[in-house]
Amino acid sequence: MIASVIIRTFNEQKYLDQLLELVFSQKCETVELEVVIVDSGSTDSTLDIAAKYPCKITHIDKADFTFGRSLNVGCEFSKGDFLIFVSGHCLPVDQYWIDELVKPLIEGVADYSYGRQEGRDSTKFSEYQHFEKCFPAYDKVPQEGFFCNNANAAVTRKSWQKYKFNEELTGLEDMYLAKQLVSAGGKVAYASKASVHHIHDESWLQVRTRYEREAYALQKIMPEVHFTARDFCRFFVSSLFSDSAAAIRQKVFLKKFPQIFMFRLMHYWGTYIGNHEVRKLSSKMKYHYFYPKDVEKKLYEQENSRIASNESK
Repeated sequence: MIASVIIRTFNEQKYLDQLLELVFSQKCETVELEVVIVDSGSTDSTLDIAAKYPCKITHIDKADFTFGRSLNVGCEFSKGDFLIFVSGHCLPVDQYWIDELVKPLIEGVADYSYGRQEGRDSTKFSEYQHFEKCFPAYDKVPQEGFFCNNANAAVTRKSWQKYKFNEELTGLEDMYLAKQLVSAGGKVAYASKASVHHIHDESWLQVRTRYEREAYALQKIMPEVHFTARDFCRFFVSSLFSDSAAAIRQKVFLKKFPQIFMFRLMHYWGTYIGNHEVRKLSSKMKYHYFYPKDVEKKLYEQENSRIASNESK
């Protein structure tokens, strides 16, 4: 049996070398390994790094990118019986990550599995708390419901071929497919031993954009879910207290509180905005959601140009 590791990339040079080294050092006692890179127009050293390893590389135009579309392209391009998805800024914790991730699929107890996500030294304090809540240190095989996360996940080719990923969503394409599976009697498993370090080197604007994008997508998956201004206040305040209590226990409250405040503000403000976004996804919104770093760069360049113009006047 073959497991195809599919990695979506767009300017992922910072961690890609480490990721590929760790992938190709996996023990893989139960499956053969194939690695597929789906690149959407990287302008840094991403493709040069990928070329150092025995990867299969395919491309998708930046203008055509969505998370679901790039994964469908990668799945079509691969030949694996099991399709493994890992973010370009995730790093497997050990050499048994792949075997642990596909174990529920091989044993037939699940059609879709996802693994643990942990922070690293650069991870924001509140995101550590988020990881511990959503990705605990114990298995759920199978689990109740359809929550999963493609930053570290695997699905059988048969299940993917039956449903494929929704190419119109701005995120949560994993939960959309998992909901279809579960509704048809399929199972999702959480494999805690299949762990990765998930590294988000994001600005506060990028944090807000990420949660806005996911909330926008969640409206398409669960239209009955509404996040009101009252919910924003309630969740923001309760998370501040919860994270602050954890910071006090760890004796880092004074150092971490400004970060806790900003993360939870961007988290729930983004969720509120995304939940109330009802317009059709425009090309401008799409660019903002999928390429926030480019948006920031453009705003920065525009601001510098404006300042230079004022100074010359």
